[in-house]
Amino acid sequence: MNKYSEKLAILTGDPNGIGAEITIKALNMLSLPSKDIVVISNSKILNTYGGLNNYEIIEIDYPHKIEPGVVSANAGDFSFRALQKACEIKPKFIVTAPTSKEAMHLAGHYFNGQTEVLEHFLSHDGQKAEMLFTSRDFRVLLLTRHCALQSVNITKEMIIEKIERLRWYFQNKLLIKRPSFGLCGLNPHAGENGVIGTDEEEIMIPAVEALRKRGINITNPLPADALFIKGVRNYLNNEKSPYDCYIACYHDQGLIPIKAAASEKTVNMTIGLDIIRTSPSHGTAFDIAGKNMANPESMIEAIKTCLY
Repeated sequence: MNKYSEKLAILTGDPNGIGAEITIKALNMLSLPSKDIVVISNSKILNTYGGLNNYEIIEIDYPHKIEPGVVSANAGDFSFRALQKACEIKPKFIVTAPTSKEAMHLAGHYFNGQTEVLEHFLSHDGQKAEMLFTSRDFRVLLLTRHCALQSVNITKEMIIEKIERLRWYFQNKLLIKRPSFGLCGLNPHAGENGVIGTDEEEIMIPAVEALRKRGINITNPLPADALFIKGVRNYLNNEKSPYDCYIACYHDQGLIPIKAAASEKTVNMTIGLDIIRTSPSHGTAFDIAGKNMANPESMIEAIKTCLY
């Protein structure tokens, strides 16, 4: 056991975005015991956006000018090195403020997001990271993550592997013995029996049948718009979600309904690795960076999700 194995590591994200600001605001509002927290950042960055007291800071070198709202290779490299350090110290949980994919690419780190970076450094023995968005009992798993819509490729094997990992998480982390999953169809109207696409008939239904043989409670692929209606309505009325998790085929199919319903209460989780990571569901908000306007609510929820 290392000195950080029971701690929550918080990363401040892109130096030119709102990450440091929402981290400072969140920690000031939560007033958490300093022994439970380590911040991976840079004192100059933190002091630029308000400063932190009483928390241990693992310093990541940043000799460059801080330029709120600017996409830069230096900022992208800092974000990447902070993630790398978090993986090296192996804390109990990781909370990441938003980073810029464009900035990391400018720095030569060609990952499609922080989830992929964490998978690169933390995975072993065939582990794969999964992206799960949560707010209370409203949860959405993405079958595909940050890829162009024309590159979305759903396979039977993918569905089976990802749902098996999701079941493991529910049974072992949330202690839900037989979770229920609502599966979104890929095509409008879930293909309407092959009239608007055959993915559901040829790929998704065979995957569902295989999963049911393994004891997994999952629907046939259903029209995504209809599937989410009750979930959104129940969330807004503080009623139980009809499914323990919705399975979306691609990024916006899943994120639009949960963000529309939960807004700043939505948390992005990385599951499937030894360390659970959470993050606000929004981005770097370069347009308001440095203006002390950022709402820390989603960052607060990301931290609370780990601690409580």
